[in-house]
Amino acid sequence: MSTSIMTNSAAMSALQTLRGINDQMDSTQNAISSGYRVASASDNAAYWSIATTMRSDNKALSTVSDALGLAAAKTDTAYTGLDSSISVIEEIKSKLVAAREPGVDKTKINSELDELKSQLTSVSKSASFSGENWLYNSSTTATGTKEMVGSFTRDSTGSVSVQTLSYDASASVLVDTQDASRGQLTKDVGVSQSQTGTTSMTSATYYLVNASSTTSAAGSEIKLTTGTSDHNIEGMISAVDKMLTNMTDAAAKLGAVNSRISMQDNFVSNLQDVIGKGIGRLVDADMNQESTKLKALQTQQQLGIQALSIANSNSQNVLSLFR
Repeated sequence: MSTSIMTNSAAMSALQTLRGINDQMDSTQNAISSGYRVASASDNAAYWSIATTMRSDNKALSTVSDALGLAAAKTDTAYTGLDSSISVIEEIKSKLVAAREPGVDKTKINSELDELKSQLTSVSKSASFSGENWLYNSSTTATGTKEMVGSFTRDSTGSVSVQTLSYDASASVLVDTQDASRGQLTKDVGVSQSQTGTTSMTSATYYLVNASSTTSAAGSEIKLTTGTSDHNIEGMISAVDKMLTNMTDAAAKLGAVNSRISMQDNFVSNLQDVIGKGIGRLVDADMNQESTKLKALQTQQQLGIQALSIANSNSQNVLSLFR
């Protein structure tokens, strides 16, 4: 094998090996300092692209979770108001049954009814969250279907969409100051009641709360005087019972929506965790592996430096031939 002082092949080979080791060390140190084995597109374009897209989707899901929290607060508020109102309606029904008893002072019972009606109006007005009230309406526009953000999805083609949960709040409106027919307590409720002195039945309509609506109810307000007949009281009891049934149905539907929101919120939270784990598997660095790799590269680097030093000393050894 010839020896040349112009071209040191051994040194060039050792230098190339050392450069490769240094490049690997830079990559390993970057992974350790950043925590990512795929920190940029140049590390792995496919994995980086997937991780970037899924991080974006996870942020969207975080917003969905916030929206579900707001929706839960609204439904909780409306349900609490309805539940409280149902208790008051039950009390009104009890008072009317007591008024059917012969010899009872109906005017005193009516005073109690007035207070209970005021309580219903107060509860309806108070059941508001974030500017929305599903029990009390003072707008000329009817309370319609309420939509709440429920989920964010991406299909197999990459198209994204937002799904919503809906609730028909018109069923839970108790008092409407514009149109009495839109409120469970302000609208006319038709019943059949017996007629005085006969066994035949007649139709009658009653409403419970007089909200001075622009479009008022046409029936009779549920209130007692000394001259209120037993037949009318029985008709009032039937009307209140129908109101109670309607309110119970509305509360049941609202409770079902609230339960759906709670389940969806748990699902979104779990989905965020799963997506986060998936992203980690693609791009996160394994610190145990990277630490072991760094130790090995440091040893290789020292050996490479030693090999380069030996290769460079070969040229100097040629001088001894000329002494």
